[in-house]
Order: sequence, then structure tokens, then C-alpha cells
Amino acid sequence: MIEHSIMDWDNAYANGANIPGGDRWPDLWVKPARLFRETLVDDGRARLDIEYGTGARNRLDLFLPTSAPLGLVVFVHGGFWKALDKSFWSHLAAGSLANGYAVAMPSYTLCPDARIADITKEIGTAVTRVAEMVEGPIMLTGHSAGGHLVSRLVSQTTPLADTLKRRVRNTVSISGVHDLRPLMKTALNKDLRIDEAEAAAESPALLHPMEDARITCWVGSSERSEFVRQNALLANIWTGLGASTSTVVEPDRHHFDVIDGLANADHPLTRNLLGLHASR
Repeated sequence: MIEHSIMDWDNAYANGANIPGGDRWPDLWVKPARLFRETLVDDGRARLDIEYGTGARNRLDLFLPTSAPLGLVVFVHGGFWKALDKSFWSHLAAGSLANGYAVAMPSYTLCPDARIADITKEIGTAVTRVAEMVEGPIMLTGHSAGGHLVSRLVSQTTPLADTLKRRVRNTVSISGVHDLRPLMKTALNKDLRIDEAEAAAESPALLHPMEDARITCWVGSSERSEFVRQNALLANIWTGLGASTSTVVEPDRHHFDVIDGLANADHPLTRNLLGLHASR
């Protein structure tokens, strides 16, 4: 019998410190994201800083394919709900754009200026706003904290209206944190301020999926064991609650490069997100 327990919760969720050369991120994303935006602006296929709310960070970027969009992809960034913004990830829209889908990337108010429950509502408002601009099915994806937020949007207590819920065709949570309770034991919680009530209300793994939810939980094989556990956790629980779920552990990927596949039109991550691997 092998017993497993975690004594150092901060280390369990420390990504950069446990990746060789991990200090290169997030700066490594800045240049490709900026060049991508500049190219699409020059092509007339980027609408930047669209307001979706009254907060200073309630802005989203919308990238358009070369022809009428087949639908909409929304990517929600990570950073433990307390860092980064939409500008780091623009190049990850390339894969979905090449397949004919528009891609929206919102920023949101960060902790401690907002609670996680507030951020959930903001992302719901952002999706609602951009869904008014692009017709067709909606695919949601997010990384780390963003994986939590898109999973939260397809739970039964989603802030999305019924008409919008029916348009959500697929969700991919990449390295998502689906149970917030362990984070209460970390130094991160100084800014996150998660308590038992918020953990219960905002942890997708503690909620029911909305009707007809389809979700893939995607993680890298070289990630911290807590992210691998959190990945399997949601798919396991939501399978038992009626959702269509799948779990992918991508070989030789860590927490920072596991999202790279989104920039490639033919990568399995992009194809999974767009539902190109199977008919619905």
C-alpha cells in the first residue's frame, strides 16, 4: 500500500520553480503574441480592447478568420486569478482561426481587487458580449485559472443565459484548477481570499454540470502532480453526473507549453476544442 499526502501546498502549485528554465515564462509569450496581433490588425482581422463591462480590465480582443466565422472560440487566460492579461496569448488564436472560427480573449479584474466569484460573473459577461457579435456555436477553453473559469461557466449555476448555454458546444479546460479548497492552504490565498463558502460555490468539481455539458480536461504529463490530479478529478466527477467528458494527458508537456497546440490548426488540442475529431 502506498500512502500519499501533501505537506507543502505552496510547492504543489508552484509551476515555474519546478520547470527547467521556467523563469522564461511568461515573457516568452510576449513577442509572438504582439507580432500576431500586429499582423491581424494590418489585415483588418483584429478588434482590440472591446469593452464588455465597466471595470478597467473589462476588455476583450476579437480575432476574425478570413471568411465568415463558423462559430466562436473564447480563450480565458490563467495566472492564478491574480496576474497577466489577454495580451500574452494572442498567438494561440491561430489554430482556431485557420479552421474558420473567430477567437475572443478577455481580460478580467484580478484578485485581490475582485473575488473569484466576481471574476466568474465577468467572464460570463464577456462571453455574452462577444456572442452578440459572432453567430454560431461557442467553444470555451482556458488555461490554469482560465480552465477553472470555463469549467465554471458550464456548471449548473453558470451566469450564462439559457439561450447562450444552448450555443456552447464544447469546453476544454487546460491544466484547470477545479477544486479550490487546496488553494486555501497556500500563500496564494492572501490575494485570492477563498473561504469555505466560496470554494463550495465556485469549484466546478463540487458543482453539477449544466445540461448537455461536454468537457475535455487536458493536462501535460510533466506538470505538477496536483494539476494532473485536478485534471482527472473534474472529468471523473462530472462523468457520474451526466456530462460527456474525456481526459487527455499530453506527453512531454509542462504547465507552460501545454497550451502551445492551440496555435496549430492540426494539433489534437485544437481539433478537440473545435470538435473536429468526432461529429456531434
